[in-house]
Amino acid sequence: MPLFAVIAVDAVLNSCAENDVFDYIIPDELKGAVEIGMRVIVPFSGRMLEGYVIDIKDSTDVAQDKLKAIKSIPNPSHIFDYKQISLAKWMSKEYLCSITECLKCIMPSEMVMKESKYVMVVGGKSADLSDLKYDDKKMLDIIKSHGGCIKVNDILKLLGRNAQKTITRLVKSKVLAIKSNMAQEVSAKKIKGIDLNLDYDSAASQADSFEKKSSKLLQGKALRLIMSLEKPFPERKLVEEYKVSRSTINTLVKKGILKSVEIEVSRDPYGNRKFSPYAKPTLTDEQRNVLNTILTGYYGYGKRNFLIHGVTGSGKTEVYMRLAEHMIEKGKQTIVLVPEIALTPQTIERFKGRFERVAVLHSRLSAGERYDEWMRIKRGEVDVVVGARSAVFAPVSNLGAIIIDEEHETSYKSDKTPKYHARDIAQKRCEIEDAILVLGSATPCIETYYNANNKKYIKCNMFHRIYERSLPDIRVADMRQEIDSGNMTIFSRMLYSELKNVLRKKQQAILFLNRRGYSTFVSCRKCGSVMKCPRCDVSLTYHADRNVLNCHYCGYTANIPKVCPICGSKYIKYFGIGTQKVENEVMRFFPEARVLRMDMDTTSRKGAHGSIYRAFKNHEADILIGTQMVSKGLDFPGVTLVGIIAADLSINIPDFRSGERTFQLITQVSGRAGRGSEPGKVIIQTYNPKHYSILASLHQDYNEFFEKEISMRKTFEYPPFSDIVNIVASSKNENEAIKVMNDITAKLKQKIEGNGFDANVLGPTQAPISKINTYYRWQTIIKGRVDDALKKCVKSIIDETYPKSGSVKINLDINPVSLA
Repeated sequence: MPLFAVIAVDAVLNSCAENDVFDYIIPDELKGAVEIGMRVIVPFSGRMLEGYVIDIKDSTDVAQDKLKAIKSIPNPSHIFDYKQISLAKWMSKEYLCSITECLKCIMPSEMVMKESKYVMVVGGKSADLSDLKYDDKKMLDIIKSHGGCIKVNDILKLLGRNAQKTITRLVKSKVLAIKSNMAQEVSAKKIKGIDLNLDYDSAASQADSFEKKSSKLLQGKALRLIMSLEKPFPERKLVEEYKVSRSTINTLVKKGILKSVEIEVSRDPYGNRKFSPYAKPTLTDEQRNVLNTILTGYYGYGKRNFLIHGVTGSGKTEVYMRLAEHMIEKGKQTIVLVPEIALTPQTIERFKGRFERVAVLHSRLSAGERYDEWMRIKRGEVDVVVGARSAVFAPVSNLGAIIIDEEHETSYKSDKTPKYHARDIAQKRCEIEDAILVLGSATPCIETYYNANNKKYIKCNMFHRIYERSLPDIRVADMRQEIDSGNMTIFSRMLYSELKNVLRKKQQAILFLNRRGYSTFVSCRKCGSVMKCPRCDVSLTYHADRNVLNCHYCGYTANIPKVCPICGSKYIKYFGIGTQKVENEVMRFFPEARVLRMDMDTTSRKGAHGSIYRAFKNHEADILIGTQMVSKGLDFPGVTLVGIIAADLSINIPDFRSGERTFQLITQVSGRAGRGSEPGKVIIQTYNPKHYSILASLHQDYNEFFEKEISMRKTFEYPPFSDIVNIVASSKNENEAIKVMNDITAKLKQKIEGNGFDANVLGPTQAPISKINTYYRWQTIIKGRVDDALKKCVKSIIDETYPKSGSVKINLDINPVSLA
């Protein structure tokens, strides 16, 4: 009886369509071996591709003569379990993308198999090829020098791209053959090890014999040592630490007493670090009540979704750790998400200082480290997983809880297809696996707080800081008055004075500006033209340390022009400020200060976040200057002052979330002050001191802000009172992008109006950033009640309209965090 596998194929297909699932025949020799969740190699459009088995059945609607058979199983183990496959199917429908794209979110990218083509000499290395032309012989000599087989790309690098014609000709004449191989980029790391090749008694007898002869005394000592160590034992460690010579080892191997073996070793990103025990304090009444509410709500009433609304410094992390401890006692695992890699070193310190079996997942690990951490989790060697957004997919087998710290952060939303939100994934995963979801924030996302008020989450409040510490004293510096009084510096007199006090008292300060670089833009004072990126519709930012202009979207760099490229004027001037300029100004006004900067420029290399974090924590610097990386979660007891250089940056962004973002940033960065024994102060510099988000942040009054913000959202029918779908067409040819967007929009309007959907179609129009990396961008927005039926409608229209040439890219974002 034939069996068929339903396989999600890793093919380059229209990313907006669920058309990556195909039926394949399971050949007789693989029956019983192919199982759901496995990876397989299948033929697809004349090549071999990786696929993932998501179902097995005994019938198919496709004619069997049109079906192909599975080629092979590259690894007999399962990559996915049924829970992960269920999650991927839900994601595909929720975010209108292919199942393969969703499955590839769940597995580390390093495990994806890629096809490599090899060219080999027919007849092997010894083939007689004396009758060929010079160019042919030259190629064949190279191939034979590599053992008769070499990667096609490697020989093209050696001989140039034109060598492809030679390969094609020699393949046709059957002198060469092409073979294909599928392999993943990263695999387990293995080192050379030494093991006994005899049983213990026989080895001991040999050692006795060697020790009686002075000429073989070293062999006897080496054998005795190896017998006493765990086996197999790394050869390098034997040589370097135990001073056993390689010649002695090789002699014992040749005699058959020892044998060389491969040892699989883990690439532990924190293997060389010692973590101090993290103290387990007595819980405050609020911490105890919150923990009891979560556990009682789950075990007593079957509730699984909780929001901890706790002011900065109220001890939310300790609640997270006690919940993880409870799950370990129950034999379950916990995933802890943090929004920024900058927070990971601090979180790792705490969790590794409290628990033994902790894994880390984030993008700054090496490919090998990520692979090994993922495999450790999958093998069940871990109790707690700490990481950024993608750690929500960690392959724990017995999930007890997912904790999302600083849940309001936009970094939890993916900017690549599928454009998922970690909060939604976590909620669905906890539903599938019957686990607890805990969201934590001092400034919850408006939608989250609204849902908590409507009982979709159980709200747990923590209104007081631990150890009865007070919230910081927050004051506003009106920069309009500073200019009127003749102060043209970036520091208000109030902030300047407080910085002086901090340095005099040997305390620490944080200066926050959510813009990196030295100057925001460079402009000509004569004609007013701004130096823009030729690939993107954005101004270039001046970076003083490299003395270049840089695009923060595509990475384009350019030298600073000596004259204006438009009018030829020499009057080129830098405008605006970034973190580099703040750093320069601090060193100019406070030369005695030790300064650190934390932004994308200073943290690009591996380990930089941790180095800056530890240096500031150890009081090796007085002032930390940073972007939003310093605004959340970091706990520095020595910080008594926070200065917000320009609170207006986020207010003036043309986005319906700008007020919310401003309140969150100000409140979060303010919360870094006064977390130790000394009280904290915060200075907010602004040109708009009466804005409601700034007024509410003065008292850290979230409810005051929420009431004003939710009223505005309701008036204009923004989330949570509606859903938003942002459809963007991008192309190097703007006319093509416009045409596709016009076609899609016209069909959407006709379908939505004709079928009575409760939604409006807005557009098409240029995207706020109309060009990124040479691609012109046009967008249409759907705003209203976006249910499964409407999503299906949107998907079908895009499938019909999407150009098969692929010259126009379509991107869909369900409930985006920004419309830019």
